[in-house]
Amino acid sequence: QVQLVESGGGLVQPGGSLRLSCAAAGSIFSINAMGWYRQAPGKQRELVATITSGGRATFADSVKGRVTISRNSAKNTVYLQMNRLEPEDTAVYYCNVVSRGHDYWGQGTQVTVSS
Repeated sequence: QVQLVESGGGLVQPGGSLRLSCAAAGSIFSINAMGWYRQAPGKQRELVATITSGGRATFADSVKGRVTISRNSAKNTVYLQMNRLEPEDTAVYYCNVVSRGHDYWGQGTQVTVSS
């Protein structure tokens, strides 16, 4: 069984920063990619950023230049550093891990950007 434990969400003012973390635990081997998706109320879940085992990162256009993604392979952990946050970034953020053709999802962490 695989568990993804997310942390780091919360309330932040516009222009502020947050760092999300996600640790994968359990029977997980050969992680191919780790990343983050988000879902705002009334909208579909969308990609924020992903990073492959080789270190190649992909970002949504809406966050390019404001977000960085990194991973600690030894700890099966992925980090999402978000800067210059905007109200439009408000959403539930979900960690995603791809391993041997399987997708695993975290329970989600709320990020609210508001003054």
